[in-house]
Amino acid sequence: MSTTQHCLTLQLNNDPQLIRLYEEYHQAGNVWPEVLESIHASGIENMQIYRLDTLLVMVLEVNASFSFVAKSKADKANAKVQEWERLMERFQRVDVTQENAGKWQVMKQIFQLHEQ
Repeated sequence: MSTTQHCLTLQLNNDPQLIRLYEEYHQAGNVWPEVLESIHASGIENMQIYRLDTLLVMVLEVNASFSFVAKSKADKANAKVQEWERLMERFQRVDVTQENAGKWQVMKQIFQLHEQ
C-alpha cells in the first residue's frame, strides 16, 4: 500500500524546563498506549517529530484510509486522547485569537525535487 506524506508544525512555549519535559513525554515507552492506538487506527503508518528551539515539525506517512477530519472526530470521542491533548497544551504556544490555537498546523508543500 502506498503512503502519502504530510508535514505539520507547532510552536512550544519558550521554557527550557517545559521543553525538556515535553521531550520526555515523547521518548519511547512514555507515550500513552491509547494515544499510540489512536494514531495507528487512523491510518498513520509512521510519525516523526523534530525540534529546533521552540519549533516542532511532525512528518506523517499515512495510508489511503487516513483523513484529518476522521482523525479529529475519533480523537474528540476518545477520553484518553483528550486527556493527553489537555496535558500537551501546557507546552504549546497558544494564540487565543485563532481557532485550534497552539495545535499542530498542516504545512503547505512548496517544493518537491522529483517535480523539477
